[in-house]
Amino acid sequence: MNTSLKSKLLKNKSILALIVLCILISIITPRFLTLANITNVLNQVAVNAIIAIGMTFVILTGGIDLSVGSILAICGAVSAVTIKSTGSIVLAIVLPIIIGIFVGIINGVVISKGKIQAFVATLAVMTIFRGVTYVYTNGNPISSLPDSYNSIGNKMIGIIPLPVIITILVLVIAYYFLTKTRFGRYLYALGGNEDSARLSGINTNKIKTAAYVVCGAAAGLSGIIATSRIGSASPNAGTGFELDAIASVVIGGTSLAGGEGSVIGTIIGALIIGVLNNGLNLMNVSPFYQQIVKGAVILLAVLADKKSK
Repeated sequence: MNTSLKSKLLKNKSILALIVLCILISIITPRFLTLANITNVLNQVAVNAIIAIGMTFVILTGGIDLSVGSILAICGAVSAVTIKSTGSIVLAIVLPIIIGIFVGIINGVVISKGKIQAFVATLAVMTIFRGVTYVYTNGNPISSLPDSYNSIGNKMIGIIPLPVIITILVLVIAYYFLTKTRFGRYLYALGGNEDSARLSGINTNKIKTAAYVVCGAAAGLSGIIATSRIGSASPNAGTGFELDAIASVVIGGTSLAGGEGSVIGTIIGALIIGVLNNGLNLMNVSPFYQQIVKGAVILLAVLADKKSK
């Protein structure tokens, strides 16, 4: 195979994988390509995609954030209580995002200043805030939310769901910061070689903390969308979401070692996960087997990433 063609295929392997997956599923089940189903897939992908965009910032530094599912849960619960007690949609949106930022600061400071491994630190924060969510909700879902709030996760702008539009806006902002700002350049430099970045004058602790803040804010926003979409805030919300987010980032081509990747690739990875979930559901595949398939796809993505280096 021509070397330049091979390099192009490797560079765009995520897009090719998504196209092949869509073709295969559409052949197996014609229901996949209906407008209603495609809209449903995009709506389902939105929550994971926003979390995954935030996760990209963290993984680019060579870190990881296991607490995003718990952040989603506590932010969703706070959002639901706020809208029910005050009736203010603005407060119900702003307050949870502030909480997500606060948890991100905790993660960033503990990891950068405390010199604790990201896996251990965010695992502890995940457990703490899952417990906080249970205490805050008394272990019960918060439902009967107003229609004005539920419209955030269910409203259509023409034929496009509002959550998809929000995801696109988040993607554009994230892409701008990663490619057009000093913060983005520092983020890649930090992930490429932290010691070199520090010696070149970059405040690595500040950049690392900022990455976790972005991830926390993204998880907080996802909590609002997830809660408004189902009209209820569950203390169990977001369980396992960190795995889908990490999978989306890795499948999208971002290196777990840091310093390499993009949010465009992450969106493609999120779409692959979403299309795979939807296709398996349409084919009536047992949820138990779905876990096996998803795990195999993630493993293949990591192996392909290793082979391309």
